[in-house]
Amino acid sequence: MDVNDLQVKIEAAWDNRELLQNASHLNAVKEVISALDQGKLRVASPDKNGWTVHAWIKKAVILFFPTQQMELSHAGVLEFFDKMPLKKNYPALGVRVVPHAVARYGAFLEKGVILMPSYVNIGAYVGANTMVDTWATVGSCAQIGSDVHLSGGVGIGGVLEPVQAAPVIVEDGAFIGSRCIVVEGVHIGKEAVLGANVVLTASTPILDVTGPEPIEYKGKVPPRSVVIPGTRQKDFPAGSFGVPCALIIGKRKESTDLKTSLNEALRTHQVAV
Repeated sequence: MDVNDLQVKIEAAWDNRELLQNASHLNAVKEVISALDQGKLRVASPDKNGWTVHAWIKKAVILFFPTQQMELSHAGVLEFFDKMPLKKNYPALGVRVVPHAVARYGAFLEKGVILMPSYVNIGAYVGANTMVDTWATVGSCAQIGSDVHLSGGVGIGGVLEPVQAAPVIVEDGAFIGSRCIVVEGVHIGKEAVLGANVVLTASTPILDVTGPEPIEYKGKVPPRSVVIPGTRQKDFPAGSFGVPCALIIGKRKESTDLKTSLNEALRTHQVAV
């Protein structure tokens, strides 16, 4: 796989969609999606400076849709009508998939992933031994690390356009509590804990209230932070009202035993999950 050649062809097809009629450019799109499906390419990847978003790969995902035809498929008595095939060959991948979990072709699931009845969209990356619990969703291009737990009903937002926008990133060892919503490219640091019902958007104030004065973050939860839903007062013409925020109320202790560390954090800070 010549990544530079693929990028040149994808960028050209993005600027001129008629090139998708050309076998060389069409095959480049298909090769990128296949590489995403196998984890050989990622929409965003970690590096020494943090994370880099590869916009050209997102362009390939967008270009893939108009090249596909609507097709009827069946799973037992269930009927589907869509453009996008589903992932297959789970035993060889070492991935446990509980009915009615669905992952689309072009999403990567590393060995040891467990999908309870849930949904993983194209372009997403899910690391080894991560649990995607019941009715959780992993949106397009989201990057989920290893040993992560996405609890029941968690919504991890997807992003395709604008192509330069960062996807949601959940780093290794994080615990995302029930019914949490994480969207708009929010970055959850390594081994952080989000209590139940935390909602994080790019504009949500994330307030560290463990010191004498609050420290505010937006779009990023620092590693090992323990986070719960909160409100803070804001003045409006009609009066003063509580508006949503998220509160960092402590830190998860460093431990070689992540499960023990997690249980200590939940008990110490009385976090509902």
